[in-house]
Amino acid sequence: RLPVRVELQGLTEEDLYKIMTEPVANVLKQQVELIATEGVTLTFENDAILEIARIAAQMNKTVENIGARRLHTVIERIMEEISFNAAEEMKEGEEIIVTKALVQERLSDALVASDLSRFIL
Repeated sequence: RLPVRVELQGLTEEDLYKIMTEPVANVLKQQVELIATEGVTLTFENDAILEIARIAAQMNKTVENIGARRLHTVIERIMEEISFNAAEEMKEGEEIIVTKALVQERLSDALVASDLSRFIL
């Protein structure tokens, strides 16, 4: 047998965008259905999805490259407050729209913290 060596490249923003939009049971659809159990409609704008992919790719480059698993971390930070509010404060039939501005607001501290984490021993 001959050993086979392969060098892999990290996922790009485009790859992460495809992972969030193309599969039938993608991460975003799972979140939409989860919030729908509370009677609340959740919608992700395309700009927001692109921003999620950009931030996940950037975090993979600066902190640790964990591939598509980074999407779970990023989406969890965005959805944390929304899911708590949907259960307690929102009325059935309300709609939540995740925008690019909301994504940036929820993840701005994560990017700063990730930059600092490289320098802590």
